[in-house]
Amino acid sequence: MGGLTALAVVVVTYTLVASKLDRWWISGPMVFVAAGAILGPGGLDVLPLSLTNETVLTITELTLALLLFADASTVRFRDVEGDAGLPIRLLLVGLPLTVIAGALLAHLVFPEVGWAAAALIATILAPTDAALGLAVVTNKAVPARIRRALNVESGLNDGIATPFVTLFIAMVAAEESIGDKAWGLEALKQIGLAVVAAVVVGYIGGRLLAFAKERGWTAEVSEQIAILALALLAYEGAVAIGGNGFVAAFAGGILFGAATRRRLTEPVEFTETLGLSASFLVWSLFGALFVGELLTHELSAKPIVYALLSLTVIRMVPVAIALIGTHLRPSTVAFMGWFGPRGLASVVFTLIALEEFEHAGGGAMLAQTATWTILLSVVLHGITASPLAAIYGASIARAGNIPEKAPASEPGIRLHDLAGRHGPPSQQVRETT
Repeated sequence: MGGLTALAVVVVTYTLVASKLDRWWISGPMVFVAAGAILGPGGLDVLPLSLTNETVLTITELTLALLLFADASTVRFRDVEGDAGLPIRLLLVGLPLTVIAGALLAHLVFPEVGWAAAALIATILAPTDAALGLAVVTNKAVPARIRRALNVESGLNDGIATPFVTLFIAMVAAEESIGDKAWGLEALKQIGLAVVAAVVVGYIGGRLLAFAKERGWTAEVSEQIAILALALLAYEGAVAIGGNGFVAAFAGGILFGAATRRRLTEPVEFTETLGLSASFLVWSLFGALFVGELLTHELSAKPIVYALLSLTVIRMVPVAIALIGTHLRPSTVAFMGWFGPRGLASVVFTLIALEEFEHAGGGAMLAQTATWTILLSVVLHGITASPLAAIYGASIARAGNIPEKAPASEPGIRLHDLAGRHGPPSQQVRETT
C-alpha cells in the first residue's frame, strides 16, 4: 500500500473515532504526527518526501494562508467590545515579551548563533494554536472571559508574528551572505506589497461579493467558492508582485470581513474546512520530515532544554507580566500562561525559514529546536487540556465574585471540532487557528 493511500486510511479511521479518541485525550495532531513519523523516511519510508520538495512547501504555505484568511475574516471584534483588555494585553504586551524572552534565552542556550537567528526561532515559536488545547476554549466550566481571550489571542497572533518572521529571515540570510544586503528594505517592501494585495483582493473583492449577494446574483455554493478563490488570490497575488503572501492573507481576511460586515461567515466555513483537511496533511508532513528524522538520530540536549523553556518560562512569564493589574487569580494567570500551544503556524514558519537558508549555519539548530517544541506541545497540551480545564473550572466555580466571572459573551468558536464540541449555534464563528 502506497504512503498516500495509507495516509488516507488514517484520515478515514480518525474521522470515524474522533470523539472516542478525544475522551482518551488523543487529539488529531497527535494522530497525524504519529502517522507521518511511521510512514515517513524515519519509519516505513513509504512517503517519498523531503524538505526540498516544492510540493511539500506549497501545501504547507497554502494551508496556513487559507486559515489566516478565514480566521481574520470571521473574527467578531464586537464580541470583545467593552472587554478587549485581556486579548489586547496578550497580543500587544505578552506576544512581544515572548519574542524578546525567547530570543534572549535562545542566545544563551545556543551561543554559537547570532542574535538574528535567536530572534527568528523565538518568533517562529511565539504564535499559539488553540486547536491543540481545544478542551480549554470549549469547556463551559472555564469562564467565558478567559476562553474568549485565549481564543482571540490564538486567532490573531500568527498573523501579527508573520511580518517579524519575514524580517528576521531576511536578517539571517544577510548575516550568512545568502541574501540581499539591503534586507531591511527588502522585508519592508514585501510587507508593503502584501498590504497592497490585501486591499485590492480583501477589501475590493469583499465589496464586490457583498454587492453581488445583495442583488441575489450569488448562490450559497458560489459564495463559498468565491471566498476560497479570494483567499488564494490574496496569497498568490502578493507573492506574484514580490510581497509576503501570509501578511496579505491575514490582512486581506481582516479587510474582507470589514467589507462584508462579517455577514458571510457561513460561506467562509468551506475555506476553513479545506484548510482543516489540509492541516491533517501538514501534521503528517511534520511527523514524516521532522519528528521521524529527529527520533532516528542522536539526541541533542540543547534543543530539548529550549523547547521546555519555550513552553514554560518563555510563554508563562510574559503572560503573567501582561496580566498585571487585571486582578485575576494566580491560578488563572498560570492557566492562561500554560495554554499557549505551538502548532500549525510554527510548522509552516519553520519550513519557510529552512527553505530560505537551508545551507546556512544554524539550520539544524532551528529544525531541531522547533521540532522538539512543537512535538512536546502537541503531546503535553493535548493530554492536559481536558483535565486541567476541569480542575481549573471547578476551582473557579467555588470562588465568589471574582474578575474571571465578569459577564462576557461566549467566544465564537467553531474550530471544526471533529470530536463534537462546538460553540453555541448563534455564534458559529471561528476565531482561532
